[in-house]
Amino acid sequence: MKSIEVRAERVYQVDICDSWQSEVSDLMQLRESLVVAPQRLVTELSEIIPQGKILSVPDGEKQKSFETLQDLAEKLAALGASRETLLIAIGGGATTDLTGFLAAGYLRGVDWVAVPTTVAGMVDAAIGGKTGINLASGKNLFGAFNSPIRVIVDTSWLETLSKRDKAAGLAESVKCGFIRDEKILQLIESNTKDNIREIIERSIKVKADVVSMDFRESGEREILNYGHTLGHAVERHSGYSLRHGEAISIGLVFAAKLSHRFGLNKQVVDRHIKILQSLNLPIQYEQAAWPKLYELMGKDKKRRAGEIRFVTINGIGITDRKSAPEGILSEVYREMNQ
Repeated sequence: MKSIEVRAERVYQVDICDSWQSEVSDLMQLRESLVVAPQRLVTELSEIIPQGKILSVPDGEKQKSFETLQDLAEKLAALGASRETLLIAIGGGATTDLTGFLAAGYLRGVDWVAVPTTVAGMVDAAIGGKTGINLASGKNLFGAFNSPIRVIVDTSWLETLSKRDKAAGLAESVKCGFIRDEKILQLIESNTKDNIREIIERSIKVKADVVSMDFRESGEREILNYGHTLGHAVERHSGYSLRHGEAISIGLVFAAKLSHRFGLNKQVVDRHIKILQSLNLPIQYEQAAWPKLYELMGKDKKRRAGEIRFVTINGIGITDRKSAPEGILSEVYREMNQ
């Protein structure tokens, strides 16, 4: 087992192992535990998790709602869950986001563990303590910083994913490569399939290091939002028909082209496009959607002093933050779609 330490409001380990089943079983033997999982995993988990210990939620982003949050809280109360109860989230990023927020609020705080089952969950959502649900106005607008006490990563889960879901998750790894660790990009360019475990490990290390420096996103942690300002708007505009990583892929191209306006070498922009296309990820979105996307970006958590802020790069591993008038942003978006 390989462990990567995260220092946030608590210190915890991201354990990369080969048997999540035994790790979860050990946890459930040590203390009273309940598992939160999406409906699509319930049948499989029922063979491992004791009867009555699984709380099912809708699949995908639909679970990140007040209705689901309240339903789970009521179930916890009905089951007599106490402050000693451990919540174990087994699922993708939506499930870990939801469970972490539930854990922050129930009885004013209970422990939780993340067992991410998707690439995006492993390299991004389950790590860092950002938890929450979506509002009609935008993604992840209601939540709390609440780190898990442990993250259990088992890459055997990737065998259950479609090619589309694997590729979408790797968009977050591409982001990590451009903002901090170029070796990730080289591994993807070389052979994604053979290098997948190292790609995931290095991506986890990037996020763990950044979060450990700036847990509450007051400075350095903002770099993890590279590609996310437009990406979240695209995801919301699509009605979540696009995977999170597919929307972030589009956002990465936009961020790279915006960075080019501030001096980024065009070869680096082209490298974004080549890598993302090699993963069969989208790099464009509807041209006519721009007015609504601009409106959605204006409601994003990352705006400051009324300005829409973008993480940009001056080179691989050299990040910056920029804002620009709507005219320039619309030009970059139009150029991206030509």
